[in-house]
Amino acid sequence: MTARIERLVTSGQFTLDGGTWDVDNNVWIVGDDHEAIVIDAAHDADAIARAVGDRRLTAIVCTHAHNDHIDAAPALADRTGAVIWLHPDDLPLWRMTHPDRDPDRLLVDDQVIEAAGADLTVLHTPGHAPGAVCLYDPALGAVFTGDTLFQGGPGATGRSFSHFPTIIDSIRGKLLTLPPETRVLTGHGDSTTIGAEASHLDEWIKRGH
Repeated sequence: MTARIERLVTSGQFTLDGGTWDVDNNVWIVGDDHEAIVIDAAHDADAIARAVGDRRLTAIVCTHAHNDHIDAAPALADRTGAVIWLHPDDLPLWRMTHPDRDPDRLLVDDQVIEAAGADLTVLHTPGHAPGAVCLYDPALGAVFTGDTLFQGGPGATGRSFSHFPTIIDSIRGKLLTLPPETRVLTGHGDSTTIGAEASHLDEWIKRGH
């Protein structure tokens, strides 16, 4: 059975550099009727567990370690037995939220995470955070970009651990090389396509997000 993609929106707060903001996050569930993975366990372990239902949750993949993308990950893992994956460059950010619980496994660029008919290739895309990753499956025609690429431009780079030239290099080198029809499934807000965002690259650079 081919994997399907489901979106759950959860609400909570993002905290960094002494500030706190209310946010809505996209939690992506990829799988079939029997097995699933979660991309970014944000805010509400109970709601995510309900959305997964009686399927076996094999992995929780973190696109990066800002607190609003990982705050529910340990509780969801403890409840389901799922393995938490994070890129090692984001361990300092992770430990700001979960000082007593490290991720279970560390992501490596170009590795493939399999889940119920999906093969998600890890693309290390630093810039918004040092260990930010995107997850691409050509068969699904989709890339999960976390906070690296949104409808309308790159993720924010005005806070600690982020860097604008680096995120532009990541997007140009790892994302805009994907087929233009590829759906961009983001960490917040609406989806877009690679083609739609590629046409704005020069404009983003001039604006210097």
